[in-house]
Amino acid sequence: MRTAGFYGAAALAEIAGCFAFWAWLRLGRSVLWVLPGTLSLVVFALLLTRIDAAAAGRAFAAYGGVYIAASLAWAWAVEGLVPDRWDLGGAALCLAGAAVIIAAPR
Repeated sequence: MRTAGFYGAAALAEIAGCFAFWAWLRLGRSVLWVLPGTLSLVVFALLLTRIDAAAAGRAFAAYGGVYIAASLAWAWAVEGLVPDRWDLGGAALCLAGAAVIIAAPR
């Protein structure tokens, strides 16, 4: 559960940081959005290093599935874009792949 918590927190930090840049460059918000966005991306990187995995690449690969699911949740919660069945099915497939990568007996 600890690993899942770090993945979830890392995803939130990364998506929030990237959204801050999106808001500045695509939505016309103030350049000041970059400051908390940058801090959020630093927090993301720090959180991702806390994942209990033997190799960084494996931790990053498994994170990809979490990022996809979290991005859809963000789109729904923040942008009002309701995921359709294809979004949900794709996210479930990615999360299953992430679980195989991170939890496989080695």
